Amino acid sequence: MSAVTPDTGGPVVSAAGAVGPAPARRLTTGLVLAGVSAAAFSLSGVFASGLLDTGWSPGAMVLARVALAAVVVLPLGILSLRGDWGPVRRNLGLISLYGAVSVAGCQFAYFSAVQYMPVGPALLIEYTAPAAVVLWFWLRHGQRPRGATVLGALLAAAGLVLVLDLVGGAGGAMHPAGVAWALLAMLGVSTYFVINANVDTGLPPLALAAGGLTTATVALGLLGATGLMPLEYSTASPVYGGTEVPWWLPILGLGVVTAALAYVAGIAAGRLLGPRLASFVGLFEVVAAIGFAWLLLGELPRPVQLVGGVLILAGVVAVQAGEKRAPAERPVG
Repeated sequence: MSAVTPDTGGPVVSAAGAVGPAPARRLTTGLVLAGVSAAAFSLSGVFASGLLDTGWSPGAMVLARVALAAVVVLPLGILSLRGDWGPVRRNLGLISLYGAVSVAGCQFAYFSAVQYMPVGPALLIEYTAPAAVVLWFWLRHGQRPRGATVLGALLAAAGLVLVLDLVGGAGGAMHPAGVAWALLAMLGVSTYFVINANVDTGLPPLALAAGGLTTATVALGLLGATGLMPLEYSTASPVYGGTEVPWWLPILGLGVVTAALAYVAGIAAGRLLGPRLASFVGLFEVVAAIGFAWLLLGELPRPVQLVGGVLILAGVVAVQAGEKRAPAERPVG
């Protein structure tokens, strides 16, 4: 699907995938969708915490999460094609890459990383993805980041360090194997944002999400079948905020909210915002995770984490200002 030219009244898409000059409502819609996606993704940690306490392995939770999301989104993805399977056939490689790397590979790499290092540093490495996206478009497409984008990246990075509470050496030891796995997870996240914003595929967001989740389910199932990813589960009732709930309720939340809704909203946001801005807005996943842990698990955030959230917000505003001033060009593959 090519970019809409100015004489049609539609937006022009930049080579980075950013939309401009676009109506304010497109930017607003994109930011809302990106926020919804980040918030939905952030709930995965809250839902997972109770299941881990009852004996679920991370691999089993991820497989259940992705498989349930695939069941939910696949019919919608088929309907979104309106009988035209051409975009799917033309993009089988891209769909496979998205599912294997951006969904399955990213999650497998992250859970492998936290076996060797604390969660905080692993997340910090994984969420250097926005900087990697900026660097990719600089090296691949010659799009040198503007000053506002660089400033936003620095503010967001500082905010991320504070939100993850890594100041004062709280992050723990950095095991080489853990760092390597976390870097692979970062590449998965970066690929996620770049593919999401590709407007030339002709794939509706629902179709891309359905294909990616289905491919990821197969990949994760193979990892489990070979024993590379332990699959252990329990039907015991997990506890959230002192209340027992049926085991299937957080599984339902993981599949429908933190995967199906999160991926569909994330793809739609990427189409409207472009990969660079969408990746920075995605940092709100970490901030939202702190907030939900406070509301649902009683884990009160520290003042330094609140300051970090403000810095991430300032970084996103700065990046948005830089993207807004970027020249409009035809999208590059």
